[in-house]
Amino acid sequence: MDLAAALDAPLPLAPGARALVPTGIAIAVPEGFEAQVRPRSGLAARHGVTCLNSPGTIDSDYRGEVKVILVNHGQEPFLVEHGLRIAQLVVAPVVRAEVVETTTLPPTGRGAGGFGSTGTHS
Repeated sequence: MDLAAALDAPLPLAPGARALVPTGIAIAVPEGFEAQVRPRSGLAARHGVTCLNSPGTIDSDYRGEVKVILVNHGQEPFLVEHGLRIAQLVVAPVVRAEVVETTTLPPTGRGAGGFGSTGTHS
């Protein structure tokens, strides 16, 4: 679902600036799920405006207002106005891993190879 800005007045976002933008909604995410706040591709492509901390996670026990951290990576100021669709919200299941402390890990073909160790692209 789309998330819209809930503002009393327009919010200017200068190039390089970020702002915590209220949406005016609170949600109750069922246990075993999370809500993910994701950027809108149109804002990013046209204006360079996107979400920081993306995807942002809303846990099932959070009951406060949903807010979106917007950042302007564009060259021009951007005006966030009331009702503007600023992000998307996706509800997804959460899988909890069991963490086991160990001193060794099973081997793989990649091993401890870091960035760029899986091959090159032409």
